[in-house]
Formats: sequence, C-alpha cells, structure tokens
Amino acid sequence: MKKVYLGLGSNLGDRGRNLQEALVLLERWGVKIVRSSSIYETEPWGYLDQDWFFNMVVEGETELSPEELLQATQAIERALKRVKKIHLGPRTMDIDILFYGDMVMDKPELKIPHHGIADRKSVLVPLNEIAPDFVHPILKKSIGELLSTCSDTFIVNLHD
Repeated sequence: MKKVYLGLGSNLGDRGRNLQEALVLLERWGVKIVRSSSIYETEPWGYLDQDWFFNMVVEGETELSPEELLQATQAIERALKRVKKIHLGPRTMDIDILFYGDMVMDKPELKIPHHGIADRKSVLVPLNEIAPDFVHPILKKSIGELLSTCSDTFIVNLHD
C-alpha cells in the first residue's frame, strides 16, 4: 500500500456534502482514508471572481498506481458533476494528488508532487494539520517548514 495525500476542494452547490461524497467515492475506488483534516473555508486563488472554497486534505493508502489514482480522482470529479469552463474557476469538486509516497513524477498529464504546494496556504494549512513532519521530496522541507515560510496572503479559516 502506498501512502498518498489528496487535496479536496469545492465551491459550488453544497460544499460540505460534496466533500463527504468525495470521501465515500474515494473509498469505493480503492483509497482507504487514514486521516482527514478539518474543513477550511478559503479565499479563491487564481480566478478571484467566484465563491469561497471548502478545502481539506486526506491521507490515504492505496494499491492504485499514480495513473490509476488520477483516473479515479477524475472519475469522482465527473460523478460529482464537475464541469471545467474557466481555468481555476468554480467547481463542485476538485481532487489533487498532492503526494504519492516520496515519488517524483513529471509527465504532461500528472506531476507529483502537485505543483505550487509550497505557495498555497489553502493546501498547506490542512496538510500541516495531519502531516506537519512530512517532507516534500523535491524541496526537502517539512510541511510545517513550508507553511512557516509561505508568502500566500489569501485567507484560510477553520470552518465551524
């Protein structure tokens, strides 16, 4: 079993329900959820003219290959009615493969670790909650260290 960290986000529809449904579907697709962060309400990043997101990070274990995991996450996004109209725009569900063990992969369709982790508090804050000592395999810094030096000023609030 490989340890994976996945980032989940939603800003359309019932955001909390979308996250819960994604967790159920991840289990069905072969990702055993080991730990999950709290849910955070986060200011949109990239495309700003949209509603705020609910974000969370999960630690999972899977026998799926990275490519199979990507297929699974995309199938779950489709099942939850994600439509890509605007790059970084509104979506019912976004699932990013943040880490797949300590693997480094750079293919056009899949980059692991996910690009931009060190620059986004919407990922670092929930990831730090469940894996502060996990070391980024390229940057060679822990998640806690990356969060302490992150210059992102976008708002990330713990959701009640």
